[in-house]
Amino acid sequence: MLAGISCGVLPARSQAAPPDPGYAPAPANPGYAPPPPPPPSDLNSALLQWTPPALAQLSAQAAAKSSFTLDRNLLVAAASLTNPDDATKQAIAKLDGVSVHMLNFGAAGMADPALIDSIRQAYHLRGWKHLVSSDSTGGPIRNGKADVWLVVDGTNVRGGVVLVESPKSVTLVTLAGNLSPTDLLRLRGHFGIPRFEGDRLKDAQNN
Repeated sequence: MLAGISCGVLPARSQAAPPDPGYAPAPANPGYAPPPPPPPSDLNSALLQWTPPALAQLSAQAAAKSSFTLDRNLLVAAASLTNPDDATKQAIAKLDGVSVHMLNFGAAGMADPALIDSIRQAYHLRGWKHLVSSDSTGGPIRNGKADVWLVVDGTNVRGGVVLVESPKSVTLVTLAGNLSPTDLLRLRGHFGIPRFEGDRLKDAQNN
């Protein structure tokens, strides 16, 4: 979704630990040549499995929580039950998987703002492209704002993350696949992705 999206950096993969999506160390010398990126299937798995550490801390504070992951086969089966429009079908066809984390903090609770900021900072440190929802004039949505990060491999978008926060709940959705910002908007309301406000996405740095 959106033209002119700059590229982030994808992880260098080691044998000792699973790849950390979007992160790679700086080269030690000018002759450093990074290893080739992991195969798409491995990258998709890494994208869906990794979450910022602050999410686990928020989860421990939540009164109720739910997490699930849908692979391509489950996504196709779920889509067949909802009869989406053609544009949404095209967006679903680009998905390789979806991972959803929903936290509810109950009537007397609320999400810790510091931990929410830590989640945002974790994606920022990995160089993922940060977008926010905006209205038809390009202005940011102040109530019910959604944060979106895109994971890029060269010029290709390989996935995205949607973070939607309300006073009593937090939803974090990771999507793997060859997606655009417009695809993410079309997927709202499907597979646990919240129906966040706004009819477009814009660079968060331009707010």
